[in-house]
Amino acid sequence: MEESKEVVNRLLEIVKEISGFPECRNTSKKLYSNLSRRMKLLSPLFEELKDSEEVLGDDDLRALVCMKIAFEAARELLRSVNEESNLFQAMQWVELSKKFHEVTEQIEQALGELSYDKLDISEEVREQIELVHAQFKRAKEKMDPPDVQLYMDLLTAQKDKDPDRAVLRRLSERLQLITIHDLMKESLALHEMVIACQGDPGDCLEEMSALLKKLKDSVVEERPEMEIDDSKKSFVKHRSPVIPDDFRCPISLELMKDPVIVSTGQTYERSCIQKWLDAGHRTCPKTQQTLLHNALTPNYVLKSLISQWCENNGVELRKKQGACRNLKSGSSTSDCDRVAIDALLQKLLNGNLDEQRAAAGELRLLAKRNGDNRICIAEAGAIPLLVELLSSPDPRTQEHAVTALLNLSINETNKGSIVNAGAIPDIVEVLKNGSTEARENAAATLFSLSVIDENKVAIGAAGAIPALIDLLCRGSPRGKKDAATAIFNLSIYQGNKVRAVRAGIVVPLMRLLTDAASGMVDEALAILAILASHQEGKGAIGQAEPIPILVEVVRTGSPRNRENAAAVLWSLCVGDSQYLKTATDFGVEEALKELTENGTDRAKRKAGSLLELLQSTTDATVNS
Repeated sequence: MEESKEVVNRLLEIVKEISGFPECRNTSKKLYSNLSRRMKLLSPLFEELKDSEEVLGDDDLRALVCMKIAFEAARELLRSVNEESNLFQAMQWVELSKKFHEVTEQIEQALGELSYDKLDISEEVREQIELVHAQFKRAKEKMDPPDVQLYMDLLTAQKDKDPDRAVLRRLSERLQLITIHDLMKESLALHEMVIACQGDPGDCLEEMSALLKKLKDSVVEERPEMEIDDSKKSFVKHRSPVIPDDFRCPISLELMKDPVIVSTGQTYERSCIQKWLDAGHRTCPKTQQTLLHNALTPNYVLKSLISQWCENNGVELRKKQGACRNLKSGSSTSDCDRVAIDALLQKLLNGNLDEQRAAAGELRLLAKRNGDNRICIAEAGAIPLLVELLSSPDPRTQEHAVTALLNLSINETNKGSIVNAGAIPDIVEVLKNGSTEARENAAATLFSLSVIDENKVAIGAAGAIPALIDLLCRGSPRGKKDAATAIFNLSIYQGNKVRAVRAGIVVPLMRLLTDAASGMVDEALAILAILASHQEGKGAIGQAEPIPILVEVVRTGSPRNRENAAAVLWSLCVGDSQYLKTATDFGVEEALKELTENGTDRAKRKAGSLLELLQSTTDATVNS
């Protein structure tokens, strides 16, 4: 009895929570409103069950527990739709739609397991619940089609350097990014996705930032108060334009030159809020809310808007002091300054868990933006501190740290610094036991470091290859790609070929080779080609009976895959007449002849060598 009351009370709490959510105005509006409306319509059922004195049967209690789990997931989904980036949701609409569909299925299944006739509820409520159940059932059986116009506009705006004004206007309206306030909110949402707890958009981040800038420029151009004719600019210089409130620091009321975001979402001039924090304050000056951490996140979109406004109004924006400078030119090229980086490193060193997580997240972002930042961050001494955080008990902090190291490793000098800091064993540990995203980025980091030959040896010796094979087998599509790329690069070193073969890589590679839907055929063949050059690799591949598949790839595959398939066949058939006979039986000769005419240069060479081998074997048979 007590358990059922607890479950029902929680269901009512969730309905109350989602009733307090604001109206959704972005591309997910239909999905959001349909799900939240149907959930609210179940409230009368929970109210009557709460007031009932009858004991629920085991089956009904199980159904309500399942419903509670589904409601929790639905509440989190609805909350994220309201708080996350509109751009990210639009670009990931198919995945988001699947999440709504999954939650709908879960709720429908739970409703289907309830025995309405046995429940102590009124006839009116029973009829309403049956109606809502029917709605969930219909929703489960169909998925909303994607917005083709929105998809095409996003594609055009991303691809074109100077997109059509009408396309940007449609996107602004569809994404509800119409005002400066909307753009600022979107900028904050993008940063929160990376730095707080909402996940990282990964490779989409740069695309979204670039697209947001195009939308910002479009909005500024179409707002009369944000644009001034050239003929009026000389006049503007002789008067003092009114600074928009959104551009003023709430502390100094001055025009912001280096706007940063605090954990409450408010934006301040960096120097002002830093003084506030240095004075020992732990609240947001404007809202008086307690700050979750002291990390300061650059507000790049607002900074760009302020620069645009200054240009249009003839206002000179004084450059900030103390920026990292290019050592060769002496010019300021980085968007982070050494003082700010040092402050972040202090948080890595002495901060609490929240501060470390936020600081690592900001360094991750800064390191991704440009090469100057990567040099500046490394020279400040961040690499050893980030390596320490690879062992953090907090999964998100660990994820930020390994991704920051990945971004820093793009710089060739930093590769050596990362290895010298003893990072390889810790990165391998993250690869084995980290979160999904941390494992993927650990694999990508190992690939980046393995570009240097001596690192291939160290990475293989640290036990990375079995963990990479596990990611290749069980990872997400992106994780499998990262793992395959790292394995390929590591296997250039002979000792790692043996490690990969003994760790059982051939079986999963053959599985990927026969599964076109996996999108991993290219990677599987490339790795097989490099492993087949080693005697132990050749033996393991031969045991997997690959000849029919390889011949088919030579016949019908892409140019690169035909080349690699021919290379594997060559390695197998040299010195082994049985493989050669099997290949002949499956019609390899005609496929090779065609490849000598239409393949890549390497493919032509391999095909020619195989044909010569076939001919010499045939001649030997005839003469014997």
